[in-house]
Amino acid sequence: MFIISAGGMAGQTFPGLITRLNSLPESQRQAVADSFMNAGNSFPFIENDTVVNFVYNGAAQSVSLAGDATGWSPNMTFSHIAGTTFYYFTTTYERDARLDYKLVINGSSWILDPKNPHTCSGGFGPNSELRMPDYVVPPEISYYPAIPHGTITDTTFHSNILGNNRPVRVYLPPGYPSGSDAYPVILFHDGPEYISLGNTNNIFDYLISEHLMTPVIGVFVPPVDRTAEYAGSKIDQFTEFIASELMPVIDARYKTSADPARRAMAGASNGGNIALYIGMKHPELFGKIAAQSSNVINSISQTFSSEPKLNLELYIDIGTYDLAILIPMVRGLRDVIQAHGYTYQYQEWHEGHSWGNWKGHLKLPLMQFFSWSSGLNSPDENHGFKLEQVKPNPFHDRTTIKYIAPIDSVIELTVVDLQGKTVETIFSGKVSASVNTLEYFHKKPAGEYILTLMAHGKIMDSMIIQVL
Repeated sequence: MFIISAGGMAGQTFPGLITRLNSLPESQRQAVADSFMNAGNSFPFIENDTVVNFVYNGAAQSVSLAGDATGWSPNMTFSHIAGTTFYYFTTTYERDARLDYKLVINGSSWILDPKNPHTCSGGFGPNSELRMPDYVVPPEISYYPAIPHGTITDTTFHSNILGNNRPVRVYLPPGYPSGSDAYPVILFHDGPEYISLGNTNNIFDYLISEHLMTPVIGVFVPPVDRTAEYAGSKIDQFTEFIASELMPVIDARYKTSADPARRAMAGASNGGNIALYIGMKHPELFGKIAAQSSNVINSISQTFSSEPKLNLELYIDIGTYDLAILIPMVRGLRDVIQAHGYTYQYQEWHEGHSWGNWKGHLKLPLMQFFSWSSGLNSPDENHGFKLEQVKPNPFHDRTTIKYIAPIDSVIELTVVDLQGKTVETIFSGKVSASVNTLEYFHKKPAGEYILTLMAHGKIMDSMIIQVL
C-alpha cells in the first residue's frame, strides 16, 4: 500500500512514486496518483532544494510547459503514466530561482498550473510562479494600509517634436510639499506598467517608510510608438521630447532638484535601452540610470566604450533565464563601464524577462541612487553626515569605507540585510575627525546589504553594498 502524509510522501521520493506507479496494474494507478495530488503537498513538488517536479493530473492528450526557462516555447514535454491522467516533468533550478510559467494542454490551451497557488502578473496576464526554497518574496511590493502613502496625479502632455499626446502620471511622496528643499526625481519609461505591474508606488511608500530611501518624485511616462521611440527611428525625437518638453514642465510644476546627481531614469527591456540612451545624451539632466534586463543598441555600447567617461552612476541587471539575445549585451556593457571606472551596481538574478523580476529588485537602484536622508526637508537635522561610495563595490571580502561626520559626534556604522536585520556593527562611538576612513572585512554570506550611518538615533545616510 502507498501511504502519503500531509507533509509529503512518507519515506518515498518522487522518483519512487513514479517507479511505484509504473509497477502497479494500470487499473490501480489512478487511485495512487490521486492520493499523491490530494495529500497536502505543495506544487510544483520540490525535493532536495533544487529538483522540481511539475505535475498535472487531468484529461489531456499532451502536456508541456512554457515559461522563462524555455523562452516561452512549450518545449518541456511531460511524461505520462499509462492508465492515468497523471503527467509530470522533472528538472532542476537554482535554490533561489523565481520563474514565470504556464502549462500548455494539447498543444494549444495555455493555462495556469491548477495546483500552484502562486501567480505573477505580466504583460499578457497572470502566469504561474515557481518559487524555489531560498527565494524570498520582497516585502516592499505589497500594499500596507498602516504606513503613509504618496499620491498619484494624472495629466496629459503634448509633444510638438513627436506630434502626439500621452498620459503621464506623477507620484508625490507622503507629506509633499514640505519644507523648502527640492526633491530628487526619477522618471520611468513604460511608466504605467511600472505602476500596474511593477507596484512602484508600493515600493516607494515602503522604502520611504522604512527609511531605506529618501522621498522622491516619480514621473511615469508611457510610449506611444514604443519600438521606434525606445530603440528605433524616433529615438532622438523621443530623447528631445523628454529633455526639452516634458522635464521643463515637470520642473516648473513640482519641487524637483536640478542637480543631475539627484535625478534618475529607469526602464526595463527596451525601456532600459532608452534610459541608457537619454542618460548618455543628457548626463547634465539625469545623472543616475537604472536599466533592467535591457536591450543595449550599438551606439550605446560604442559611446560608453570609446568616448570619455560620462558623469553617470549606473545600475544594470539581467536574469540568467532572460531573453538570450540580451544577456551578452548587458554583460558586455558591464565590462565596459567597469573598465572605464564608472560607479555602478551589476546584478544577475535567477529569474527571467518579467515584471516579477523587475519589481522584485527595483529597491536596489532606488536605495543606491536615493539613500535615506532624514533631513530632506530639515537641512540642519543631518547636516555634516555623509557616506561616500565604498571602493570597491561590489567587493569580495574587503572594501574601504569613507564617511563624514562632525567632530566629537557619536555615530554608529552598521551593516543591515535587505530584511532590515542588523548583521554587524562596524563602528560605534565618538569620532575625532570630520573625514574618516576604515577598511571593512566582510565575513558574512555573499549578497546585498545596506551600509547605514546613524547618529542621534536616526539613519543619516545609507547605501547598498554588494559582497561577491
